[in-house]
Amino acid sequence: MDAFLASFTAVAIAEIGDKTQLLSLFLAARFRSKLAIIAGILVATLLNHAASAWLGVWVAQFIPEGWQGFLLGGSFILVALWLLIPDKDDSEDTGVLKFGAFMASCILFFLAEIGDKTQIATVILAATFEDAIWMVIWGTTFGMLAANVPVVYAGSWLMEKISLDWARRAACAIFMLLGILTIINY
Repeated sequence: MDAFLASFTAVAIAEIGDKTQLLSLFLAARFRSKLAIIAGILVATLLNHAASAWLGVWVAQFIPEGWQGFLLGGSFILVALWLLIPDKDDSEDTGVLKFGAFMASCILFFLAEIGDKTQIATVILAATFEDAIWMVIWGTTFGMLAANVPVVYAGSWLMEKISLDWARRAACAIFMLLGILTIINY
């Protein structure tokens, strides 16, 4: 359960102000079917994060035993610093919109997650919780949904109420803490 909770919390917080939240807002403005957008987010996230988690477990086997804690903790700290850099919406009009809400959401979310903070976090979390890979996948997926579903439904109103600068700082602090605890406890 630790793997699920750590994964859920890390991704839900890291997603605040992320480009995929901006993408959610963009898709919600373009399409009426909110459920189709959410289903697209779910499928894309499951596929992307499953591949990322398995990559994390695979990479972990090549890290020498004494170095794992330092490398994983250092990775969390690097993600923490990366969270301080605001994302921009790069999802402007694209040809995939013609495929409808589900396919557009699925394709755009999958592509937006490649190399994103939450994908890197998923790799790190899977390497940390090798024995609980499914808990990491489900945790990061539900974390992604927890951050993006409210944006799909409440959109602009929600974005006006949340201070993205504060949210990025809080996420940075959590990832820093995870990094330090990983180094200390490994």
